[in-house]
Amino acid sequence: MSPKTADHKGEDATLGSKEARIAVVDDDLAVRRSIRALLESVGMQVETFEGGTAFVKACEREPFNCLVLDQRLPDISGLQLIKRVKERQGYCPPVIIISGHGDVPTVVHAFKAGVVDFLEKPFRPQDLIDQVQRAMELDRSMRDAHRRRERAERALSALSKREKQVLQMLLGGMSNKHVSLQLGLSDKTVATHRSRILVKFGVPSLLELSRLLDWLKRPEAAIS
Repeated sequence: MSPKTADHKGEDATLGSKEARIAVVDDDLAVRRSIRALLESVGMQVETFEGGTAFVKACEREPFNCLVLDQRLPDISGLQLIKRVKERQGYCPPVIIISGHGDVPTVVHAFKAGVVDFLEKPFRPQDLIDQVQRAMELDRSMRDAHRRRERAERALSALSKREKQVLQMLLGGMSNKHVSLQLGLSDKTVATHRSRILVKFGVPSLLELSRLLDWLKRPEAAIS
């Protein structure tokens, strides 16, 4: 079965597939068709958009995994589009900007905005394919990190006040015995709290939990 494709000029996008999806946003119909044909030739699923407004509307219904974007669009600039998607969705998929105007300030701003690559027209077809594949891998890892963070944050919020006390002490290096003495609890009760904490976080040991909580503090644990 061939990948589903569409070309949108402001109308609603029909989004139903659970496969990785690539959006191509360019006001030049010939460029849209050319890029779509290129990416489809290697088995990728592509949807194209004439402008940024139509793309943002489609994003609100179902996310894309990579965005191939012309820097200069009739309704909004490429960098402004990235910003708008982040503001509305909390996340913008990895972006590859294509442009015939690759001046240094534009390129610098693009990479600061989190763009994966900046390709000047005309570009080698294989370069675009390589960068799109790289972008999809990055998107997968970022979404995995986001899900992991969400699970950990739900577990934290599910802890009782007592479980939080026990966890803080255990992470501080105290043994079950010392925690029980400090809180006036039996050893068995502390052991039960410890076990329930690990179950809520879905980790096998206190060491793994400590690593998870340390990871949550790192930039790569966030999705943006």
